[in-house]
Amino acid sequence: MPPKQAKSAGRGKGEEAKEDPLQAVVVADTFENKFTPFSFERPRCLIPLANTPLIEYTFEYLASAGVQIIYFYAGAHIEQVEAYLKASKWMNSSSPFIRVELIRCMATSVGDIMRDLDQKQLINGDFICVSGDVVSDFPISKALKVHKQRREKDKNAIMTMVLRERNDSDHRHRSQTIPTFVIDPTKDRCLHYEESLAGAPFGTHIDPEMLKSAELDIRQDLIDCRIDICTPDVLSLWSDNFDNNHPRKEFLFGVLKDYELNGKTIHTYLVDGYYANRAESPTAYATITYDLQHGVASSLALTNNVSGTRFKRLRNDISQEDGVIIQRPARLAHGTIVGEGSSIGAGTNLRRTVMGRRCQIGKKTKINSAFIWDDVTIGSNVKVTRAIIGSEAYIGDNVSIEEGALISFAANIPPGTHVAAGKRVTAQSKFDQDGMQPAEDGYDSDVEEQEEDSGWAQSFYQKAEFNDSNSSLASDASETSGQISADGSRSQSFATHASDDDGTERFVHDTAAILVQRMQEGHHADDMQSELMGLRFSGGADGSMVQKAVAIALTKHIHAEVTGGVSAQEATRKTLEQYRFLIRRQNAEQTTEEQVVFLLEAQTDLAKRSDGSKVMPFFVKDLYDLDVFEEDAFTEWYEDERSQEAAVTATRDAAKPFIDWLAEADEEESEDDEEEEDDSED
Repeated sequence: MPPKQAKSAGRGKGEEAKEDPLQAVVVADTFENKFTPFSFERPRCLIPLANTPLIEYTFEYLASAGVQIIYFYAGAHIEQVEAYLKASKWMNSSSPFIRVELIRCMATSVGDIMRDLDQKQLINGDFICVSGDVVSDFPISKALKVHKQRREKDKNAIMTMVLRERNDSDHRHRSQTIPTFVIDPTKDRCLHYEESLAGAPFGTHIDPEMLKSAELDIRQDLIDCRIDICTPDVLSLWSDNFDNNHPRKEFLFGVLKDYELNGKTIHTYLVDGYYANRAESPTAYATITYDLQHGVASSLALTNNVSGTRFKRLRNDISQEDGVIIQRPARLAHGTIVGEGSSIGAGTNLRRTVMGRRCQIGKKTKINSAFIWDDVTIGSNVKVTRAIIGSEAYIGDNVSIEEGALISFAANIPPGTHVAAGKRVTAQSKFDQDGMQPAEDGYDSDVEEQEEDSGWAQSFYQKAEFNDSNSSLASDASETSGQISADGSRSQSFATHASDDDGTERFVHDTAAILVQRMQEGHHADDMQSELMGLRFSGGADGSMVQKAVAIALTKHIHAEVTGGVSAQEATRKTLEQYRFLIRRQNAEQTTEEQVVFLLEAQTDLAKRSDGSKVMPFFVKDLYDLDVFEEDAFTEWYEDERSQEAAVTATRDAAKPFIDWLAEADEEESEDDEEEEDDSED
């Protein structure tokens, strides 16, 4: 970035001070797996929303906000993002931006990006930081003015978060993770932040100092737009806290918690009368599509074609581009969107479905509340219910795709195939001779389905397994609200009193979720061990709680690898080689009973999974081969009454060949010892 011109002290009377160009940082990759399997193959920011890549909405917003310089962090699939940007209107001479700079860095988290930005020293003043999935018409000028005025009075006011109150549409498609903001409304200052699972009674630890505020608002009705007005001090704090990776539950929480040490304050700005949202999950994705179609924000209505589309509104609330061929009789019901160049066969029924461009749909096919991206071919007599089908996928005749299925790019589903609810299918997925997808192929959720409401997109987009990246752990541990405060004391719930058992299960659930995410992101065991110790101390947990969380995280990660197509043997070996020191630090002392308890926790978790009996033999053998546990631990675990309970006995039985092998090895060793003793006597 070229050096900025210094403001002259001798300006003429009518000469105005020249302001620095407004800068923005776009974090296009949130390093989550909420949109898998699609994000395995394409960048998340290029996923189509109402036939327009997500990033287009973010660029449109930044242009309307007066941003002139953009630093763009693509994250995964940077080559695809670079190719897209080079061909886009944002990089040509008519672009409203002075510069759009694609930044390359080795990052596995948002924290890595912010620390890289600080190290490169690209930012010289206040800047806007947004995620690459923002859809908004909110004019940021007023929020910027308030931020700068506050900053002039107090240099410690380092950041302003843009938030929005939930409306009726948001409540219909509520996320499974609910952010809680504790705010001093007299100063618009955020005092505390945390996240909780939807439906769980809320409990938190409030610092007594907060209660001295004249007013205190505890808000769980706010949409986090992930639009932040920041000062360079924000980047410095990211660098100072090298273990922070998540912008809210780690960075924001930590800065607020350490106020007495750093003196920095973070403030809020509530959007009123405008639209602001982000497609951060399938739930939000469906919500925003609904809002665009129905003109919830008139300036962003689908038929305004703000991002280069060419939609026209037809009768029955149908939006359609040019060049669509419909063979009669075919029926397009209320709320359907059809992209340019698509064709629909006779007798086909589309209901509340978004169809991309150049799609080909056969005859007598029924599609209900689905998202179909560009260049998809769907045969005749097909039934699709509330699913997402990625670009260039091929669906043969007489296929049925049940609710919640995610069909990735270029997947080929043979005629007559039945894709079960919740399956995730990729181009590499295989099908058996009967056209049924094997249970180990694709993705099977282990979360119980939630009751759904009627109405558009009241579907799998509401469910935990399709919303939050690690929400399937909800079935592994209790979701009750008892929490542990930062100082180790049991928290007091505003709704009810939490038991000690609730606090234990909550710690296990949250810690396991964090560990699984770190494994998915490829973090090293040493870094995770440091984070694990921090979680233990901040949560007031004991060793057994930590070991239970580690056991669940390891088996959950192995399960995810197996459902992704990796063999049970390979997935188990690779995982334990990488993360065995989370179970037992190198050269650390550990009792046999502790090792037995760990095996019982792993057995219990694997018993819940369809591949548990496949994994268990390799799990125990690898722990033995890698010298993680002693031999006695395995034999005592196998003989323990708790391992023989009916609910878990199948996984125990699967390990019998290994236990028999240990026994035979002991007998051979004893015989060898006896022979050596006889030889010595002779």
